[in-house]
Amino acid sequence: MPDDEKRVSVERVIAAPPERIFDVLADPSQHPVIDGSGTVKHTRGQEPDRLSLGAKFGMSMRIGVPYVITNTVVEFDENRLIAWRHLGGHRWRYELETVGAKTRVRETYDWSTAILPTRIFIAKSGWPTRTEEAMTRTLERLDAHVTGGD
Repeated sequence: MPDDEKRVSVERVIAAPPERIFDVLADPSQHPVIDGSGTVKHTRGQEPDRLSLGAKFGMSMRIGVPYVITNTVVEFDENRLIAWRHLGGHRWRYELETVGAKTRVRETYDWSTAILPTRIFIAKSGWPTRTEEAMTRTLERLDAHVTGGD
């Protein structure tokens, strides 16, 4: 499967400036608030208040059973781009683009960078389809969180 088929993206235009949205994305304690998958439970208390390139942050997760994961920020451009990955190698990326007084937010789940065993699991499990649905809910929650909507 070509690498471009190993990326799933969703986007949403949010009526907020990129700085407000980026502040939420760069604050690990906000991730459980905006998570649309229901898997991100809480931070592990060892993460920085604000993420930056190379920063590591731990999250307590649950997919059936509880587990913990440590992510590393691998892309960072203040108010424009942030991405992180964990041991499995796949990454989550948020790109922000100003559109008038609003911001287009694109979230991408990129499993082209995953290690081989992880890529096999992802391909056979239907994970990309579930991830697309969860990312859509995440952007809805992000929108409501930064705009004060429902």
